[in-house]
Amino acid sequence: MINLLVTGSSGQLGQCLKQLLLSATDISCYFAAREDLDITNSDELQRFFSDHNFDYCINTAAYTNVEKAESEQKEAFLINAEGAYSLAKACKKHNVVLLHISTDYVFDGMAKTPYQEQDRTNPLNVYGASKLKGEQHIGDTWNKHFIIRTSWLYSQYGHNFLNSMLEFAKQKKALTITTQQKGTPTNANDLAQVLVTIIKTGNARYGVYHFSNQGEATWYDFAKAIFKATGEIDTVNLAKTEHYATFAKRPAYSVLNCNKLKDTLGITYRNWEDSLKQIINSK
Repeated sequence: MINLLVTGSSGQLGQCLKQLLLSATDISCYFAAREDLDITNSDELQRFFSDHNFDYCINTAAYTNVEKAESEQKEAFLINAEGAYSLAKACKKHNVVLLHISTDYVFDGMAKTPYQEQDRTNPLNVYGASKLKGEQHIGDTWNKHFIIRTSWLYSQYGHNFLNSMLEFAKQKKALTITTQQKGTPTNANDLAQVLVTIIKTGNARYGVYHFSNQGEATWYDFAKAIFKATGEIDTVNLAKTEHYATFAKRPAYSVLNCNKLKDTLGITYRNWEDSLKQIINSK
């Protein structure tokens, strides 16, 4: 039996993992929300790990509000950087393999082709910088880690682009969506499956990996695909704009090359539109 800790379990990825692992007979899961376990409290973490016998830890706990991070820099770095550092130290002390979620926003978006794991990082905003610092802390602290960078996560749970669009459609609001950024919408359920696969196969080829669904899209493309899949494309007042003012700078291009994950771990990934259709049809 594999003993697994999932931190940040009330977030969308944590909830996807919980749903996926409900019927698992070979993995014993402890799901810890922030009120159960504060990853920024190093002493609490060490006591918690001492009281349990985990084999793996999936860290989904994160400060993810890109806009607010610009004015809440201390809080963003506390959770995304120092929290990751404390967790890596606890995992090292107790010999626990750490799977940590990072972001495409560690890149500056100046590339013209999908980013590979070894490409130069240069975050444009506080959120990206805090996540990169967390990566660096983990890499410097504990060798038994998988850092999975992903992009544009959405799911049936919580606050995300998919659920926001569906809510706006109900309210009959006019929507103007930017074409300024290009990336890959990624179904958090697919990411959850990747994480569980890494654990179940017992793979020890540690390091940094990229995972997203396949293909490229702008946020406008993403919105249009949502309303096509729901049959509302002819009734929703949807328009595109090249410029959309945001407080935090965002990379114009942040598509991830996922070949390393596919080649090293044998993991495949679906086209983002196919994955989107499946999640909408299951709602």
